[in-house]
Amino acid sequence: MSSPAAAASAHDHGHEENKFQIFVQIAMLLAVITGIEIITVYLPFASWLLIWTLVIFSAVKFLFVIFIFMHLRWDKPFCTILFFIGLFLGGGTMWALLKLFGAAASFPLSSVVK
Repeated sequence: MSSPAAAASAHDHGHEENKFQIFVQIAMLLAVITGIEIITVYLPFASWLLIWTLVIFSAVKFLFVIFIFMHLRWDKPFCTILFFIGLFLGGGTMWALLKLFGAAASFPLSSVVK
Protein backbone atom coordinates (compact mmCIF):
# COMPACT_ATOMS: atom_id res chain seq x y z
CA MET A 1 0.00 0.00 0.00
CA SER A 2 1.16 3.49 -0.72
CA SER A 3 1.13 6.14 1.92
CA PRO A 4 -1.19 9.17 1.65
CA ALA A 5 1.86 11.46 1.51
CA ALA A 6 3.23 9.60 -1.52
CA ALA A 7 -0.17 9.80 -3.24
CA ALA A 8 -0.41 13.52 -2.51
CA SER A 9 3.11 14.05 -3.84
CA ALA A 10 2.29 12.16 -7.04
CA HIS A 11 -0.90 14.20 -7.42
CA ASP A 12 1.00 17.48 -6.96
CA HIS A 13 3.60 16.40 -9.51
CA GLY A 14 0.87 15.60 -12.02
CA HIS A 15 -0.77 18.96 -11.34
CA GLU A 16 2.53 20.80 -11.89
CA GLU A 17 3.13 18.85 -15.11
CA ASN A 18 -0.36 19.79 -16.30
CA LYS A 19 0.34 23.47 -15.55
CA PHE A 20 3.62 23.24 -17.45
CA GLN A 21 1.79 21.90 -20.49
CA ILE A 22 -0.70 24.75 -20.25
CA PHE A 23 2.17 27.27 -20.02
CA VAL A 24 3.84 25.84 -23.12
CA GLN A 25 0.57 25.78 -25.09
CA ILE A 26 -0.27 29.38 -24.13
CA ALA A 27 3.27 30.50 -25.00
CA MET A 28 2.92 28.90 -28.43
CA LEU A 29 -0.49 30.55 -28.89
CA LEU A 30 0.99 33.93 -27.92
CA ALA A 31 3.79 33.44 -30.45
CA VAL A 32 1.25 32.64 -33.17
CA ILE A 33 -0.85 35.71 -32.29
CA THR A 34 2.29 37.86 -32.37
CA GLY A 35 3.15 36.48 -35.81
CA ILE A 36 -0.37 37.27 -37.02
CA GLU A 37 -0.02 40.81 -35.68
CA ILE A 38 3.25 41.31 -37.54
CA ILE A 39 1.79 39.98 -40.79
CA THR A 40 -1.37 42.08 -40.34
CA VAL A 41 0.65 45.30 -40.25
CA TYR A 42 1.93 44.65 -43.78
CA LEU A 43 -1.46 43.76 -45.30
CA PRO A 44 -3.40 46.45 -47.20
CA PHE A 45 -6.21 47.04 -44.69
CA ALA A 46 -7.93 50.30 -43.82
CA SER A 47 -6.14 51.96 -40.92
CA TRP A 48 -9.20 51.79 -38.63
CA LEU A 49 -9.51 48.04 -39.24
CA LEU A 50 -5.78 47.53 -38.67
CA ILE A 51 -5.84 49.43 -35.38
CA TRP A 52 -8.90 47.59 -34.04
CA THR A 53 -7.48 44.23 -35.07
CA LEU A 54 -4.20 44.95 -33.28
CA VAL A 55 -6.03 46.24 -30.18
CA ILE A 56 -8.13 43.07 -29.98
CA PHE A 57 -5.09 40.80 -30.46
CA SER A 58 -3.20 42.76 -27.80
CA ALA A 59 -6.10 42.52 -25.36
CA VAL A 60 -6.32 38.75 -25.88
CA LYS A 61 -2.58 38.38 -25.29
CA PHE A 62 -2.80 40.59 -22.18
CA LEU A 63 -5.60 38.50 -20.70
CA PHE A 64 -3.75 35.24 -21.38
CA VAL A 65 -0.62 36.60 -19.70
CA ILE A 66 -2.32 37.94 -16.58
CA PHE A 67 -4.58 34.95 -16.03
CA ILE A 68 -2.11 32.16 -16.87
CA PHE A 69 1.45 33.43 -16.38
CA MET A 70 0.61 35.73 -13.46
CA HIS A 71 -1.45 32.87 -11.97
CA LEU A 72 -4.63 34.92 -11.51
CA ARG A 73 -6.60 31.93 -12.76
CA TRP A 74 -5.54 29.91 -9.72
CA ASP A 75 -5.54 32.81 -7.25
CA LYS A 76 -8.31 33.94 -4.96
CA PRO A 77 -10.92 36.18 -6.62
CA PHE A 78 -9.99 38.98 -4.20
CA CYS A 79 -6.48 39.15 -5.70
CA THR A 80 -7.95 39.38 -9.20
CA ILE A 81 -10.28 42.18 -8.10
CA LEU A 82 -7.35 44.07 -6.54
CA PHE A 83 -5.36 43.68 -9.76
CA PHE A 84 -8.16 45.11 -11.90
CA ILE A 85 -8.77 47.98 -9.45
CA GLY A 86 -5.10 48.93 -9.79
CA LEU A 87 -5.28 48.52 -13.56
CA PHE A 88 -8.29 50.83 -13.86
CA LEU A 89 -6.78 53.41 -11.49
CA GLY A 90 -3.51 53.40 -13.45
CA GLY A 91 -5.32 53.57 -16.79
CA GLY A 92 -7.53 56.40 -15.57
CA THR A 93 -4.53 58.32 -14.28
CA MET A 94 -2.73 57.85 -17.60
CA TRP A 95 -5.80 59.00 -19.55
CA ALA A 96 -6.21 62.09 -17.32
CA LEU A 97 -2.54 63.04 -17.70
CA LEU A 98 -2.72 62.65 -21.48
CA LYS A 99 -5.79 64.92 -21.55
CA LEU A 100 -4.15 67.49 -19.25
CA PHE A 101 -0.81 67.61 -21.04
CA GLY A 102 -1.87 66.82 -24.61
CA ALA A 103 -0.92 68.69 -27.77
CA ALA A 104 -3.49 71.47 -27.23
CA ALA A 105 -2.01 72.25 -23.82
CA SER A 106 1.49 72.65 -25.26
CA PHE A 107 0.83 75.85 -27.24
CA PRO A 108 2.12 79.10 -25.73
CA LEU A 109 -0.54 81.32 -24.15
CA SER A 110 0.38 84.31 -26.34
CA SER A 111 -0.77 82.50 -29.50
CA VAL A 112 -4.09 81.50 -27.90
CA VAL A 113 -4.95 84.94 -26.42
CA LYS A 114 -4.81 86.91 -29.71
